[in-house]
Amino acid sequence: MHRNLLLAWITGTAALTAAGAQTLPFRANVRGGGAFEGKCTIEVVVDGAVEVEVRGDRAVMRNLWGQPPQWRRFECEGVLPDRPAEFRFKGIDGRGRQELVRDPRNGGAAVVRIEDKDGGSEGYTFDLIWGGGAAGAVSGGPRNPGQRYDGDGDHDRDGDHDRDGGRRGRFTTDQAVQVCRDEVRRQAADRFRTDDVNFRKIALDDNPGRNDWVIGTFDVQRGRRGRVDLYQFACSVNFDNGRVRSVRIDPWDGRR
Repeated sequence: MHRNLLLAWITGTAALTAAGAQTLPFRANVRGGGAFEGKCTIEVVVDGAVEVEVRGDRAVMRNLWGQPPQWRRFECEGVLPDRPAEFRFKGIDGRGRQELVRDPRNGGAAVVRIEDKDGGSEGYTFDLIWGGGAAGAVSGGPRNPGQRYDGDGDHDRDGDHDRDGGRRGRFTTDQAVQVCRDEVRRQAADRFRTDDVNFRKIALDDNPGRNDWVIGTFDVQRGRRGRVDLYQFACSVNFDNGRVRSVRIDPWDGRR
């Protein structure tokens, strides 16, 4: 009898642990829009507690406790930038509690926690709204147009800047850097099958005739042993409409 009780306890504990560790990735249905103004609407079904982490056009829902949650929809007008200048969370529907526990303006993903303590499952809907342009090209980047950020915390005023505060066409240099950074991150995540993409350097190319190119380096961590591979990239952007023309990613050659 004691053996049966012990076996039942072990089985129940394992089931609870598996449920708590469950993660459900999901990709947004992006319907146009830009990188500097947009909105994502997310709808999930919860019976317990979950955290929804949104980064770019991808999201992961983690089951903290309770029954397995479900995705219903993830629709966006544009792709959530890494560091939006303006950001707002808006709960739309759901009987329980939902709150923003991580703000992407501080760098990284937006994280929303939902707690449904009543019996049975419930549908929850919320919006993530951003605008006002990019707060900085990379973490800690400049907020003033016309300054270039090199990825190491330095504001470089000696590069090739424009007289109108960094604006070329309808997009500023900082906005161009942000657009390229988002696109390089997306392509690198697809190519290397990982979201662990960390930028080391990113800046406008100051070589003659390459004023519409953004260059830099990033590393990718792979495997449990923490192997880190370093890559370099070059991204061309159209300053009239903010669209990325092309992106090239190569292994770092040890040069610039």
